[in-house]
Amino acid sequence: MIRPETVADWTYYPELLERPVPRYTSYPTAAEFVEESFEERQRQALQSLRGPVSLYLHIPYCQEICWYCGCNTGAANKTQRLGAYLEALHHEIELVARNLHSSVRISRIAFGGGSPNAIKPTDFVRLVDRLTVNFRLASPVLSIELDPRSLEPGWFLAIRGIGVIKASLGVQTLDPRVQAAIGRVQPREHIERAVDGLRKAGVDSINFDLMYGLPFQDDAILADTLDQSVAMGADRIALFGYAHVPHMIPRQKRIDVSQLPDQRARFRMAAQGHAQLVDAGYRAIGFDHFALPGDDLALAAERGALRRNFQGFTDDPAPVLIGLGASSISEFPDLFVQNEKNAGRYRMLVGASQLTGRKGVVRTAEDRRRGAIITDLLCQGGARIDADLLAMNRDRLVPFIERGLARLDGNVLALLAGSEPYARSIAAVFDAYRAGPHQFSSAV
Repeated sequence: MIRPETVADWTYYPELLERPVPRYTSYPTAAEFVEESFEERQRQALQSLRGPVSLYLHIPYCQEICWYCGCNTGAANKTQRLGAYLEALHHEIELVARNLHSSVRISRIAFGGGSPNAIKPTDFVRLVDRLTVNFRLASPVLSIELDPRSLEPGWFLAIRGIGVIKASLGVQTLDPRVQAAIGRVQPREHIERAVDGLRKAGVDSINFDLMYGLPFQDDAILADTLDQSVAMGADRIALFGYAHVPHMIPRQKRIDVSQLPDQRARFRMAAQGHAQLVDAGYRAIGFDHFALPGDDLALAAERGALRRNFQGFTDDPAPVLIGLGASSISEFPDLFVQNEKNAGRYRMLVGASQLTGRKGVVRTAEDRRRGAIITDLLCQGGARIDADLLAMNRDRLVPFIERGLARLDGNVLALLAGSEPYARSIAAVFDAYRAGPHQFSSAV
């Protein structure tokens, strides 16, 4: 039997981490989406909306494709391809807007990918203009994901002019050898230039996406990347564990699997990273996000307003997220619907003036009940469990309770200090779909 090992206030119980679990950016998860036309359900859901709504726009292109990446993205090496996609996206904006009630107000707009800066900054400005013309905007908070390697000066002018105030940079690692091993070479100067340009453009919250579990990465290499990220002034840091699934993501076959850290090393890196960032003054948010105390994400966590959606942990209070662009997902109270993933087929559907939802799942009352528990556990650190679900799952909770990772007071389940690497596994206890063979990432 493997003896537990304590690392930076976390104790390693490998038997509790054996089963891969979802990241729970939704419940049911995308693994439960069925392939069929959701166009009519999508239309009805749009037409029933009232009040505040958020938008997410997906740009499925990058100037360079990184080997580790699991996003729906392709190379932005053909001007005609990008132009055709943007034309379709403009048309979809019009199609969706026509189905919205006059009371709908857009409170947030997020641009992701891929890399939105795979397109020209002038094209980005035109895209925002199209949103302004077609939707009723309520002084929305604007955020964008960016690739520092291809962030030209014109982007800073566009970001300032449009009023983007939140940005996320794909950093992953600052070690040259690890960068080469994952196909993402970007010297620190690229990151510094991006941070400086964004600050001058008025961006008040900058997130660094970082990863552990990468080839050739060890504790010292991760610690150095974290030190440099803190020194560069990141307001938020998302520290993700790399999921090596080349059978699902063929580009990952270029990564040398023999150089990947094992499960024990991954746990140690996650634990040390957590401790290092907390010591540097960041507040731990959920199981893999960190934010400085004055950042909106930390403030949302303090007042119990933290939520989780397809972009991860968020302070966005809007109950509905409309996804625009190929593969983007819309979140309605009773429905998740994903747009056509293939950019070519997406363009054909939009060209025929059709809504593009081609996968999804209708959420039942039971889904919503279980989903609320999972969200509360991951976002608030505790949840009230209905008696029937507690009776049904008590035995599965015992291993976590006996090891001091959770406490049950009556019907209230609370996650305790040191439970962060097990949070998704504890939440999975209340997931009614996890008996199947779906592939998910390691819990750490």
